[in-house]
Amino acid sequence: MSEQTALADKLKAEFPDAVTGIEEFRGDVTVTIERKDIAKVCQYCRDSEGFEFNLLSDLCGIDYLTTKPRFGVSYVMYSLPCNHTLRLKVLVPEEDPTLPTVTGVWPGTNWQEREVFDMFGLTFEGHPDMRRVLMPYDWTGHPLRKDYPLGYEEVEFSFNLDRVQAHKPAPKE
Repeated sequence: MSEQTALADKLKAEFPDAVTGIEEFRGDVTVTIERKDIAKVCQYCRDSEGFEFNLLSDLCGIDYLTTKPRFGVSYVMYSLPCNHTLRLKVLVPEEDPTLPTVTGVWPGTNWQEREVFDMFGLTFEGHPDMRRVLMPYDWTGHPLRKDYPLGYEEVEFSFNLDRVQAHKPAPKE
């Protein structure tokens, strides 16, 4: 059993209702958390002995487009004292694209949460300054959503590949 798996199992034992899944892929462990519990679980991961995740190295949004819930937010934590990592994932429905902020746990997530808000339209409740950070304040839409129009060109997916490819120019001989 890897160290990450042991940490995930300890989280499941501590928060049986908050942890909805544990996945391992190529040596990385992802723990799926109920969105209402993410701040509480992150606080525990930062302050508990053996976890000591004092750095949130990455926070990013994910648009699954064709699944329910549509969005996800990934939190990659790193422990400097223990030299281990763990990923937490929260699923967010399109109908209610909100989740609690973790800026109270790691103040540096301020900018990362603002980027996810700007690019995906997910709102972090309790965030001290929830406004756009990359796009102009009057920009319409969220550019990293998979259904965001790219201008004149239709977004290419597996279901419309033939239609999109038919409109692209062929290479010259």
